[in-house]
Amino acid sequence: MWQQEAGATVFAPFSSDTDYFGADQPFMLNLRVTELDALAAKLEAAGIAMERKDEWNATDYGSFARIHDPERLPIELWEPPVLDD
Repeated sequence: MWQQEAGATVFAPFSSDTDYFGADQPFMLNLRVTELDALAAKLEAAGIAMERKDEWNATDYGSFARIHDPERLPIELWEPPVLDD
């Protein structure tokens, strides 16, 4: 893990039997974004399907959505929560 101005960058492996993403997928990218709702609108307007679930939104960790690359590998979009100073 290393710190950047925007926050930590982490490579976190999942166990081989995880159900967090497809068992046939070797990995998943998780990208930190700002204004997830605005980004979702732009991607959907461009015809990119986005997966969102209620349990992925407004968690202690922020909000999440998923898109898939052309080979159907998942890409998770993550907007961290706003922290009070």
